[in-house]
Amino acid sequence: MPTYFRYVIIALVGCLLFFPFLGQVHLFDWDEINFAECAREMIVSKDYLMAQIDFMPFWEKPPFFIWMQVLSMKLFGVGEYAARFPNAFMGVVTLLTLFYIGKKAVNERMATWWVAIYVASWLPHFYFKTGIIDPTFNFFIFLSFFQAWLMRFSKRKWLHALLAGLFLGLAVLTKGPVAILIAVLAFVAYVVVNRGVNGYKIIHIVVIGVVATLPMAGWLGMTVAVHGMAYGKWFIHEFITYQVRLFSTEDADHGGPFFYHFIVLLAGCFPASVFLFQFTKKRITTSGQPHDFTRWMWILFLVVLILFSIVKTKIVHYSSLCYFPLTYLAALQVSILCNEPARFKKWVKVFLPSLGALLAIVITAFPLVGIYKEMLMPYIADPFAVGNLSANVPWDYAECLWGVLYVAGIIVAAVLMNRNFRKGMTLLCAVQVVIIQVTLLHFTPKIEAYSQRAAIEYYKSFEGKDVYVHPLGFKSYANLFYTRKLPATDTNYRSIRFDKTGKAVQPEANEHWLLYGKLDKPAYFICKVMDADQYRKMPRLQETGAANGFVFFKRKDEEIKQ
Repeated sequence: MPTYFRYVIIALVGCLLFFPFLGQVHLFDWDEINFAECAREMIVSKDYLMAQIDFMPFWEKPPFFIWMQVLSMKLFGVGEYAARFPNAFMGVVTLLTLFYIGKKAVNERMATWWVAIYVASWLPHFYFKTGIIDPTFNFFIFLSFFQAWLMRFSKRKWLHALLAGLFLGLAVLTKGPVAILIAVLAFVAYVVVNRGVNGYKIIHIVVIGVVATLPMAGWLGMTVAVHGMAYGKWFIHEFITYQVRLFSTEDADHGGPFFYHFIVLLAGCFPASVFLFQFTKKRITTSGQPHDFTRWMWILFLVVLILFSIVKTKIVHYSSLCYFPLTYLAALQVSILCNEPARFKKWVKVFLPSLGALLAIVITAFPLVGIYKEMLMPYIADPFAVGNLSANVPWDYAECLWGVLYVAGIIVAAVLMNRNFRKGMTLLCAVQVVIIQVTLLHFTPKIEAYSQRAAIEYYKSFEGKDVYVHPLGFKSYANLFYTRKLPATDTNYRSIRFDKTGKAVQPEANEHWLLYGKLDKPAYFICKVMDADQYRKMPRLQETGAANGFVFFKRKDEEIKQ
């Protein structure tokens, strides 16, 4: 098969997997709605330099991905599909890039397996159907590493140095200076492992560093030019302070043990993660370019994994940059096992279907939890979780068959691997792709119905109405996005919030004023069921309803300015 035809097939498969049904499920709070709301507010305010939340400065993320969402919303309109489209597009581009890099670094056969394993692994596939920043950020930083690797062997070192710096700079403009930190740590680790900077010159490293600062510097410079020096300096200070705090403290109640990301990658990147255990001390690639690229991939994988295991804030997608090296290393092993199946370790043969069976049990349990939720509720101590489970979500025993078929497919594939590894692995990838699509299209909407749909529908009921809608006792961006909120005109609405140390954190709505002040328009509120009693006691609030763990209130009409 001609190489160009493989690119066409990969692009078509990517389009079929990633583009359909992007708008089937509401955006999930926080991250998906956070970035989509920033894009919506850019369009409303026509300020395309400064990210905003509730039309107040949002300094937590740079704007590149938000710009992509703005373009998408200009094309498709404001909504879930437009918010997720940029990552679906990046998914297709990523698969094509993996094939190109795999062919360049090793060979075409390995490159094909890399694409297949990436798209057949749970989280790598799933993230291209979301509206979060990380897939785009990971793509740029991975391209930077690829260009840095090419620089060692190419005669056009200056070109690759410039491209490595450019892609690294775009990664910084997508998510922040963490890209620089990862690049520096990985290069230092490479120098230590390689016992020197063989193939690299300091001048080229300097060029990468200088070029990497240009996109961010250009954006910040334009921000200062448009908004003024004082405002720009304040924004830059808060942006840097936030990045430091993110690494040194648990942010947004997202803590976890040191081994958190080890578990996430093991289960979330199945089946690719299993093949990491296939590695031995014996070198499995020849010397030269393939071996050096493999070394880079191990370094990138371990640096990211260890770095975000140390970082206090633990969120699933923080280790998502590991998906590239992890799936590469897995594809390398799979490519070798296709020719040398005798090297397949016995305990890995057992571990592969065992881990798959555990995941299948989870999928099988989804319908059972829904069917027998009344029996489970008395044993759940969290009243909000009980309220979530009370949602009317239809389940049927037949839906358990998806989990049964999944485990059956994994077992058949594992048995087939012992006879013909290539066919068995092909079957496993096919089974994975099917069950991932089933999970996304069938199970995810039902899970969303439990977790947040009642709140989303409450917010959507106020779309186009000139009112305040505010969450009490919990943080949300959904009230902004789904009410299509416009800028507040009363200056009392804005408030600068301070943390326990007295430092300013993200500006937000003035909750005290919304609850007690003289308002210019009606105000509605939502809280979780366990917090409802304290708000029921407030004479200015009137309870208007409740649904699935959420309770709704409004300010009494006589409290509104006439």
